[in-house]
Order: sequence, then C-alpha cells, then structure tokens
Amino acid sequence: MTNPVSFDEQYRLCELFRYSDIQSVLADPPLFSSKFQLDEERERGSIAAVDPPRHKKLRGLVSEAFTPRAIAQQTDNIRGIVNELLDASTASGTLEVIGDLAVPLPVRVISRMLGVPRSQQADFKRWSDMAASTSPEQAALGLKALYGAVHTLVIERRKAPQADLVSALLDARVDGEPLSQEQIVDFCGLLLLAGHETTTHLIGNTLLCLDEHPEAREQVWDDPSLLSDTIEEVLRFRSISQRVTRLVTRETEFGGKQLKRGDKIFAWIGSANRDEEYFPDPEVFNIRRSPNRHLGFGSGIHFCLGAPLARLEARIAMEAIIERFKDIQRVREVPLRPVASFFAHGLEQLPLRLQKR
Repeated sequence: MTNPVSFDEQYRLCELFRYSDIQSVLADPPLFSSKFQLDEERERGSIAAVDPPRHKKLRGLVSEAFTPRAIAQQTDNIRGIVNELLDASTASGTLEVIGDLAVPLPVRVISRMLGVPRSQQADFKRWSDMAASTSPEQAALGLKALYGAVHTLVIERRKAPQADLVSALLDARVDGEPLSQEQIVDFCGLLLLAGHETTTHLIGNTLLCLDEHPEAREQVWDDPSLLSDTIEEVLRFRSISQRVTRLVTRETEFGGKQLKRGDKIFAWIGSANRDEEYFPDPEVFNIRRSPNRHLGFGSGIHFCLGAPLARLEARIAMEAIIERFKDIQRVREVPLRPVASFFAHGLEQLPLRLQKR
C-alpha cells in the first residue's frame, strides 16, 4: 500500500486505507467522534452519531431486540416471508433478486419489529431509497417524508401502545428521563434506513459473488453449511459500507499527519478489508477463508447493531434458493448498475435465470 494515510489541506480531510489505522480510529471515540458536528448543542437519538457515555445508554435501549436469542426468534417469520416472495416471483424461471427478494424481505422484517403497518411499508422503502440518493434534493425529500411518517407512528403508539420497538422506546428511561419525541423518531428512522439497506445489498452481493465465482457456487450448492463463511467473505470482498466518517476532537498526530480539532476522517472500510497484511491473497474470493476478521460491519462501539439480523436474513434467503434451484445464472444481457448512494455498495438490479430442482 503506497499511500495509506492521505491528507488534503484545503478540505482538512484525512483519508485512511490501512486496516490497522482504521481499526485504531474506530476504537478511539474520545479522539475520533461519530457526531455530525462537534459543537452540536444537543445529541440526537441516532446511535450512529452519539459518543460515549450517552452512546452506551442509548444502545442499551434497543440492544435487547437484537440479541442472538431475540434474532433467532425471527427465524420462522423470515423463512415464511422468503418463501412467500419466492413463490410470487420465480414461476417464470427467473428472479430479479433486488426488487423481488432483497428489498422487500428486510423492509418487512424491520418494519414489523418497529410496528410499521404493512400498508405503509412500500412508502417507507421508497423514502429510504430517496434518503440514500446522491442528489441532495432527493435525499432531503426522502428524509423529510420518512421521518414525518415515523413521527406520526410514534404519536399513534403513544396513544395506543403495542408489542413493538416503538412502544418499548416510549417506555424507556435514560438517567431517569424518558426519551424525547425527536430522539425516538431519530432512533427509528436510523433503524429503518440501516436496517434494510445492509441486508438488501448483502443478499445481492452474495449472489453476485457466487455468480462471478462458479467454483465457490458449486461448493455452496453441494454443502450449504458453507453459507455462513461465504457470507462473511462477501462482507469482506464486497463490503456494503465502503467508508465511515469521523471528526477529530483535539489536535493530534496520525500517520505522520498533523490533525486539528474538527478535521474530517474518511476511513475506507473497503480498502481495509483487502489489506494484504491481514488477508492473504486479498483479491481472491475464498469462502473458506479463516480467520476472516473483516470490518464489514464496522468495529468498536459502533459495530453494526443489526449484524446478526442481516446475517440471518441473508442465510435463510440463500438456503431457500439452494433448496429450490439446482443452479443460477446471471442474465448477462442486463448490465450491472451500482446503486447511487453515498454509503451503500450494491446493485440496483440482479436478474437471474433459475434451474428448478
């Protein structure tokens, strides 16, 4: 790696590409803040943009919904949704992975956990897509609509609580005080945005990697127990989150560069996951790679809360596809188009031809 630490004086931007550097930054939130702005007068509810010690308290409010035991209880629900989606979309011998499976599956799962009515789920997905757009105007419109709908949902749950995460947050206390309406809206908006984007692209990227590497596909089809390790290699090889951002909280030196308070850091996760010092033959897609300590779900206190859920949804979706079809082939006539997103690495569509068993 010829230039692992790059600094732009004009924009006060430090970019990191090496695994060890990125891991050290993610492990030091007092020095490298996750806030959107260092001098914010208040801390919003989004876990991803809050520093310790408040971060630990806020994360604890929703962590019980994402424990291994709680996630395992979603198995039958996820499997039922997967089978319903595949029944509805594969009769013609083809499957448009993104639109017919990878998008609606996590939207329905996370929406159900939050208590979003089924009738609104398509709208929530559309607004989430707009919020991730590279167009500032579209992103602003999407966020406004999404958070407005969540705000309405919170008001409804305050009047009539149900057995869902929104109702649980309304009952929660931090330092003896209830969360504000705005904090709960921030919480739920983040979970909706991150809760389906990650899984959507994990499913799409997994099938794309297996299409591009036929030997690996044959091994997984012959032995589905390899799926968990395959998913981990996809998270390394085609990292969904290519970059995370931090803000420097005080003057410091890093990688030979002098950094000032307020300087921005881009930590390139996709580069770290192909660092030859940590991953032998990093450009090789190896579903038997071990160890595989990738940073695909981040590291440190902001390690992705929904990682177990994303892994479970992707594994169940792949198990169902393997069970139903003896082979898959990407429709080569349709070009691969990456999503237009600042934070997600995935595909807009992925049509497959299917050979039924």
